[in-house]
Amino acid sequence: MLRALLPLLLCSLLSPPALATALPLTANGVVLRIQGSNTIGAALGPALAKGLMEEQGLLKVRSEPRDNVNEQRLVGQTAQGQPVIIDIAAHGSSTGFLALNHSSADLAASSRPIKDSERLALKALGELKSPAAEQVIAIDGLAIILHPHNPLNQLNTEQLARIFSGEIHTWEELGGVGGPIHLYARDDQSGTYDTFKDLVLSSRGKTLAGSASRFESSEQLSDAVSQDRQGIGFIGLPYVRQAKALAIVDGDSQPMLPLTSLIATEDYPLSRRLYLYVPPTARNPWAEALVHFAQSRQGQALVAANGFVAQTVQAMDVTASRQMPEGYQALAAKAQRLTVNFRFEEGSASLDNKARQDLSRVLDYLRQHGKLDRQVSLVGFGDAKADPQRAALLSRLRAMAVRRELVKSGVVLRDIRGFGAQMPVAANSDDEGRIKNRRVEVWVY
Repeated sequence: MLRALLPLLLCSLLSPPALATALPLTANGVVLRIQGSNTIGAALGPALAKGLMEEQGLLKVRSEPRDNVNEQRLVGQTAQGQPVIIDIAAHGSSTGFLALNHSSADLAASSRPIKDSERLALKALGELKSPAAEQVIAIDGLAIILHPHNPLNQLNTEQLARIFSGEIHTWEELGGVGGPIHLYARDDQSGTYDTFKDLVLSSRGKTLAGSASRFESSEQLSDAVSQDRQGIGFIGLPYVRQAKALAIVDGDSQPMLPLTSLIATEDYPLSRRLYLYVPPTARNPWAEALVHFAQSRQGQALVAANGFVAQTVQAMDVTASRQMPEGYQALAAKAQRLTVNFRFEEGSASLDNKARQDLSRVLDYLRQHGKLDRQVSLVGFGDAKADPQRAALLSRLRAMAVRRELVKSGVVLRDIRGFGAQMPVAANSDDEGRIKNRRVEVWVY
């Protein structure tokens, strides 16, 4: 039952539809139930929920732990003293979709895309892959971590698969020292584990070794690796803590550390998106408001403050190297690259849901910096083809797809370039890698 209405003052909104100007309260005080990813729910989710509650003018907003581990309650109160509560349970991405199915959550937090089987199970709630339902709120990178005194500096994804499947048993097999390798991994409910499994193991027909120590808590896993000289683990970027992160190679890519700039563009081989899923046919106004807040400048500032990579667009210098095509070296010498890559739906020339949001962000940047008229170059890339000329043509066509969207908002492009399959950021041997290589960069003068 509605008992009162709070004024809703929303920040500038991106792609989702505008909300009403008020949020309802409930008789028992619980206005929103979030379940899912521990990566999101441990700190970022509570920070965003608290930010939204304070934006609504609620007083004395605080976090209260629950009886169960990885659960907490955000509690505030209206000026009249009425309690307002957001409950958060962070037991893994899969549990968020199960909770939606059981009507025990209003919003699912996930550190991986929804699976086709989950979409099918939740079809009564609407299309959860639609732009309004699937919201990318941050970019994260899976760091491969070692004890800080381990001398190893880089590994490729094939080595990672063999290590975590148990095929490589000792550090000596990798050219190091230390004897048996001790494996550390997140639990089966974790989106972090699902992402590692998809990016590293499953694509190579491998499974996690039964000897791996499993953790529900990201912090506990990281601390365990940092205290074990023979340990290796994978973790979300904010949880590297005292451990050492390795540079990663995928296919013919260059070695890449989990740096903010490489994760923002999703070039880093083990980068991933963090999602909130809002059921289209069972919308909760507070869930919609949280999504809008997360996409706002204030929300993205909280993303960065909690150790993840915000989607705020910035210009960055790129150092030219001999490994780059000559045309790309010339571009790097004269222009700056924006910290965003446009990517596409699988098997399609249509921009994916994140790219649709990024269009608004790029346009805002170009307007604010006076770069709408012939100061933008689009650079397309793709996966390898039998005919290099076809790869070059397709990469240019992808850039033209982005151009069409920018032109609708008054942008006059300087030029469009296609570099085909050059400069891969992922292996072309699987679908995930090919999708990552099909990208469009934005450069500004």
